[in-house]
Amino acid sequence: MPKVRKTRNRGFSLLELVLVVVIIGIIAAIAIPRLSRGSQGAADAALSGNLAVLRNGIDLFVAEHPDTFPAVGDITDALTKYSDTVGTGFVSTKDVDHIYGPYIRSIPPLPVGARKGSTGIAAADANGVGWIYTASDGSIKANTTASEKDASGKLYSDY
Repeated sequence: MPKVRKTRNRGFSLLELVLVVVIIGIIAAIAIPRLSRGSQGAADAALSGNLAVLRNGIDLFVAEHPDTFPAVGDITDALTKYSDTVGTGFVSTKDVDHIYGPYIRSIPPLPVGARKGSTGIAAADANGVGWIYTASDGSIKANTTASEKDASGKLYSDY
């Protein structure tokens, strides 16, 4: 006679299900705060990257126009258009007189603070200005307030 096997329905017990839910809750409690800080860290990194792009563009302009920083009113054109040997005439297409540049494709938007998304460059704070530029020394910084800081407490304007 063949043996008859008894099959038992196997499933999860209530205790096993509760244990899985508790473990998922613990993982979520750890992961959610870390993920929310991640977006802030990304904005801080974007600010550093955008400043590096702008500063490198200014340095390239100075290298091709010996010791001449772009004027405040010309900084956007100086970085994004072709220039002449003097560094004062700017055009969109290269020709025999305008052989230098462009140094960047476009002015990057400010990624942090109250002026987030602004691409303007000026000597002082104004509506639409994301970057503060000083023509005398070629320095550029984020147009942020004294209360706008990164997660470590460093002012964005000090980047």
